[in-house]
Amino acid sequence: MMRAILASTSTLHNQEYLEYLLPYLPDLFKNVQEILFIPFARPGGISHDEYTARAAEAFSKAGIKVKGVHEYNDPVEAVRNAEGIFTGGGNTFLLVSELYRNKLMNVIREVVKNGTPYMGTSAGTNIAGLSMQTTNDMPIVYPPSFQTLSLVPFNINPHYLDPDPNSEHKGETRETRIKEFHGLNSQPVIGLREGSWLEIKDNKVTLKGMLQARVFKKEKLPFEIETETDLTDLN
Repeated sequence: MMRAILASTSTLHNQEYLEYLLPYLPDLFKNVQEILFIPFARPGGISHDEYTARAAEAFSKAGIKVKGVHEYNDPVEAVRNAEGIFTGGGNTFLLVSELYRNKLMNVIREVVKNGTPYMGTSAGTNIAGLSMQTTNDMPIVYPPSFQTLSLVPFNINPHYLDPDPNSEHKGETRETRIKEFHGLNSQPVIGLREGSWLEIKDNKVTLKGMLQARVFKKEKLPFEIETETDLTDLN
C-alpha cells in the first residue's frame, strides 16, 4: 500500500526549507529513523553533499536522520533497504537522467508501490507522474526516457502559475504549454499551486493544502478542484 506526499514546492515565501510540510512528516514516516535522500536534481548546481545537509537540517526537526543515496557504494541496494525516501527539487531532466544512469527508476517505483514511504518536492514530485513531460525545467541534459515512476495515473505540473492579467508579459502561460502537451499526449495533468500537495494514503490520491488545483484533460476545458478532492481514478 503506497504512502506518499507529492508537494509542489519545498519552500514557501518567508518560510524555511520544508517548514510547511514538517507537521506531516511524522505520519508519513511513522517509525522511520532514517530516510534516504535523492539529491540528484541539484538546485542551482549545489553539490550532493550540500543538498543532503540542507535536507538533514530540515528532517532533524522531525527527529529523522538523513543519508544521501550518493553516499552508498550500491545505490540500488540503498533504495531497496531504505526505511523512507525523499527526492528533492531542482532540475527534472538532470534528476531523471541520474536515476536512469544509476538504475534507480524501476527500483524506486517497486519499493514505493510495496509500501516504502516517499516524499517528493518539485522535481521529486514531477517524477511521480506518468512522465516528466510537464516539467517547467530547461533540458540541460538528455535523459534516456521521459517515463517516470507512475505513482499516480496522471502527470503533474508543480509550481503551477495562473496568468497575471496585470503583467506586461503576454507570452506563453502554463496553461498554454499544457495544451501543447495534450496535442500529442492523452494523460490528464494536475497543476499544483505552491503550498499544495498530493497525499497518497489508503489507496487514495487526495489533494491537500489550502489552495485549489487545476485539472487539464485532452480536448476538455480545464477546471478547478477543491482541496480534499479524491483523484485516485482521474483519467
